[in-house]
Amino acid sequence: FVSRKVTLSLANILAGKQEKIYLGNLDARRDWGYAKDYVEGMWLTLQQPEPDDFIFSSGKQFSVRDFVREAFGLCGFDIEWRGSGVDEVGFDKNTNRVLVEVDSSFFRPAEVDTLIGDSSKAKN
Repeated sequence: FVSRKVTLSLANILAGKQEKIYLGNLDARRDWGYAKDYVEGMWLTLQQPEPDDFIFSSGKQFSVRDFVREAFGLCGFDIEWRGSGVDEVGFDKNTNRVLVEVDSSFFRPAEVDTLIGDSSKAKN
């Protein structure tokens, strides 16, 4: 999962164990949510008198680029993007240090560009 890759790499960068992170499609958009909320939803599903299918989601989309900017920002980095496509890099505006590079080997051949859920049934 890209979210885990970003957070682990960020921790390693902060600890001086890693120089930068290599990612694939920064434009991929996902519906990220809080795992604890989803687990609670699963538990509530199991409490229903009749089995049914539910979708748990935030209903909001953010790109991998947005996720990286936010995660790095929470750790004091001010990420700015330069270039495009496989030549795009994310650097810290305060130090001009490149922290994110795109690596085409991480692009998925059957990439789904956008994923978003509709959890209206689960909310009812």
